[in-house]
Amino acid sequence: MSEIRLGIDLGGTKIEIVALARNKQTLLRHRIDSPKNDYTNTIEAIAQLVEQAESDLNAQCSVGIATPGAISPATGLIKNSNSVWLNNRRLKQDVENRLSRPIRLSNDANCFILSEWVDGAAQGADSAFGVIVGTGTGGGFVINGQLISGSNAIAGEWGHNPLPWPQSDELPGPECYCGNRGCIETFLSGPGLSAYYEILSGEAVDVEEIVRRSAAGEPLAESCLNKYDDRMARALASVINIIDPDVIVLGGGLSQLKRLYTNVPQLWLPYIFSDQVTTRLVPPKHGDSSGVRGAAWLWD
Repeated sequence: MSEIRLGIDLGGTKIEIVALARNKQTLLRHRIDSPKNDYTNTIEAIAQLVEQAESDLNAQCSVGIATPGAISPATGLIKNSNSVWLNNRRLKQDVENRLSRPIRLSNDANCFILSEWVDGAAQGADSAFGVIVGTGTGGGFVINGQLISGSNAIAGEWGHNPLPWPQSDELPGPECYCGNRGCIETFLSGPGLSAYYEILSGEAVDVEEIVRRSAAGEPLAESCLNKYDDRMARALASVINIIDPDVIVLGGGLSQLKRLYTNVPQLWLPYIFSDQVTTRLVPPKHGDSSGVRGAAWLWD
């Protein structure tokens, strides 16, 4: 097996590649724009990134890919990807055919928590749940160093459960791209937070502007973020009640909200079926690099 691992993060807007040595040193990093809505050119872009990296490193490397969605055990096709041009495609097989070698592929949230478990914020934990809150809301978990994918390849997909302990103004909930209403993703994703602010204010602004307005003392923005804290607490409490992880690591753009790490563990207490809660809520050590790093570690 190669001593160098290539990890690829196949995102909806960018494709990133990293090369990691066995000692975890980063040897190379590069990113390009994703060929959005173009499956054939997506395969070619991945292959060219690998070939260029191996040329630069003068080595043939193992290749792991983090992708939105998952491979269906029933069909072998990608399912549940919010990069919809990947759905119903044999992504792993097509990349392997183009590169003429085996690769490993896993959900991006799985890769995120694997990276954080190997040498990040969850290092040393017996069990860790990883949360992605950005454009979408995903999750994955590791137990005793093993990624758990489940018999249906949907383990950790908390974002498509309904928001727990819903309040009257949260029912039936916003429509979700999955076809249901009131999914956690529709409340906790970046677009979900922006949509809630627009409902309250009549003004469409992005998350960064909501945070800026809250810091500047706008009561409406602060109220919106308080509601977000509470919804995150309820959503994570349901996860703790089921898998009881040692640590929960937040990733994605909204993981940068420092208030979450103080507020949410206080707010989740009434919803957790325990006399005490020792689960830690922590920010990622490797930030938005965790997905691509975790893809590289799929070969360990």
